[in-house]
Amino acid sequence: MTEKSKRQIAAETKERLVIEDNYIPLVHDDKYILEVNALKKYFPIKDGLLQRVTGHIKAVDGISFKIERGTTMGLVGESGCGKTTAGRTILRLTEKSAGQVLFNGKEVYDYTKKELQAIRPQMQIIFQDPFSSLSPRLPIREIIGEAVREHEIVPRNEFNDYINDIMENCGLQPYHRDRYPHEFSGGQRQRICIARALALNPDFVVCDEPVSALDVSVQAQIINLLMDLQDKFKLTYLFISHDLSVVEHISDTIGVMYLGDLVEFGRKEDIFRMPLHPYTKALFSAIPVPDPTAKINRILIEGSMPSPANPPKGCKFHTRCQSCMEMCKTVVPVQKEIEPGHYVVCHLYNDYEGA
Repeated sequence: MTEKSKRQIAAETKERLVIEDNYIPLVHDDKYILEVNALKKYFPIKDGLLQRVTGHIKAVDGISFKIERGTTMGLVGESGCGKTTAGRTILRLTEKSAGQVLFNGKEVYDYTKKELQAIRPQMQIIFQDPFSSLSPRLPIREIIGEAVREHEIVPRNEFNDYINDIMENCGLQPYHRDRYPHEFSGGQRQRICIARALALNPDFVVCDEPVSALDVSVQAQIINLLMDLQDKFKLTYLFISHDLSVVEHISDTIGVMYLGDLVEFGRKEDIFRMPLHPYTKALFSAIPVPDPTAKINRILIEGSMPSPANPPKGCKFHTRCQSCMEMCKTVVPVQKEIEPGHYVVCHLYNDYEGA
């Protein structure tokens, strides 16, 4: 064995030791379609001529949550907190570093490549930018129908009628079939992306900020369309957004992310009635109020988000928190259930004994 090979093996071993973590395996509950347990996604930082691993970007750092069938979970947080990476890791579009992802009770990362291909239709994603996610060289019928053919969703003689039905369900007309993406508006392009995902008859859809690139009036149309499709086809959504007004309208449960951590999770009604984490309170205070005479107590978050490559010790939010205590700077807070189904990760609730 050469010296170079020894160094490479040592570097790989060091990387594994940094990332691996102990967690209690989940016991599947059939009412949940998705169960995420201590999920981590670290991106290695490589440096030097030999590209040695010198650190990690901790994009997702041990998040856990569950989504009931037929419901919507909103995942919120400022840009760079790890929302999109979490969604892509759950779908195995990027490989996890540690943790569990159970879809219908089975570990997604235990599937072989062939088995994963077989379950792909059940897990779909709607991307943030509809224009860049659509091929400019394909007409709409091919964009929507390409995967339908690949997975043999319907017989060949029913293909055209099936595509027409999907388009109609998503607010598109049959004469749109032969047009190309550049001929549509932003809202219509997002309808095409929704139709492409819906065409595979999925059970679970990750909506990665599907309305952030659209006008406000069009946002409402797309949100209402997603809700109508959920009722009609019994879909389950993970809705990623930074707009709390949108999340309030569509979600049943809400998770708040900060710097790779899930700092608060609970039912929508509980979180909007009683936000617990200082970061959640600051986000809620920034929601616009249509009444110009209303007095709003803004909670300002000073400074910028720390680097996920070198997060602060203790509570990651302590460098920007107005309620910071001395222990926040050194001790990592643990999750507490303040009321049934309402969890928070904050030292302010250390003395709380449970609901």
